[in-house]
Amino acid sequence: MAAGCNQQKKCFNKTGLRLVFDYNVRMKSMEVILKETIDTLGLEGDIVNVKPGYARNYLIPQQKAELVNKASLARLKQQQKAIAARREAEQKKAEQLAGRIEKTIISLTRRVGDENRLFGSVGSKDIAEALAEKGIEIDRRAILLAEPIKSIGEFTVNVKVGYQMTSPLKVQVVPEGGALPEEPAAQAEEQQDQAVESNGTSEAAQEE
Repeated sequence: MAAGCNQQKKCFNKTGLRLVFDYNVRMKSMEVILKETIDTLGLEGDIVNVKPGYARNYLIPQQKAELVNKASLARLKQQQKAIAARREAEQKKAEQLAGRIEKTIISLTRRVGDENRLFGSVGSKDIAEALAEKGIEIDRRAILLAEPIKSIGEFTVNVKVGYQMTSPLKVQVVPEGGALPEEPAAQAEEQQDQAVESNGTSEAAQEE
């Protein structure tokens, strides 16, 4: 038996403070019931497996989840109807927000240098502020931007809207005093249209 421990696995540190060992410390995961939707884990009422430290240090103290046991499972069963109603309302809210974001285009003006590189960059905070100006309040952490935007152009950025859903948002970064350069496809189409018009004019002149 280890020094400082008795048969009940109650050990003492150097200060004499008793430390009670929980078998979960040695577990790789534990089951918890989510008390709210967490994008990376699941929806309210879901039973999920998480690391013990994550459960003990964050989910449970923050009232975001509770351990799976006989009592918590009984409460979950009693609350099924209420949970289902909240999940339905959450889904509708997320779908409405997704619809608004998908139809939205935000335009940000920046100074540019050589090769249309920005002086600075466009980050999630800039995008969140631009959305707020259009009446859409989004936490900057919900904007899934892998890295700041550092050039002009049109970009698609995914935004978390809740209920484990995301919505695409169009972000245009334009140079000061100018506009976005035309896309190659658009330029080609315009040139083709001009060629057709030119041919039509030429043929009409020949007929005359």
